[in-house]
Amino acid sequence: MCGIVGYIGKEKAVPRIINGLKLLEYRGYDSAGIAYFQNDKVVLQKEVGRIAALEKLVDKDVDSYVGIGHTRWATHGAVTKQNA
Repeated sequence: MCGIVGYIGKEKAVPRIINGLKLLEYRGYDSAGIAYFQNDKVVLQKEVGRIAALEKLVDKDVDSYVGIGHTRWATHGAVTKQNA
């Protein structure tokens, strides 16, 4: 089970995606990840725990206007950063 948030637009993507993930957080998810374009490359960051843990890793001021984030509920596999 998971929750997915994506954004394409004129505002910076990372803060919008993090805020969207926070809206899904009450559902009991155990890890999360975010991917966004920066300098023609995909940046991927994942973390175990609450969205706040992921939020500490990401630069919310990065000039990226396209991205996707997800939350994970460990129905299969251990709660690890690799599985996030």
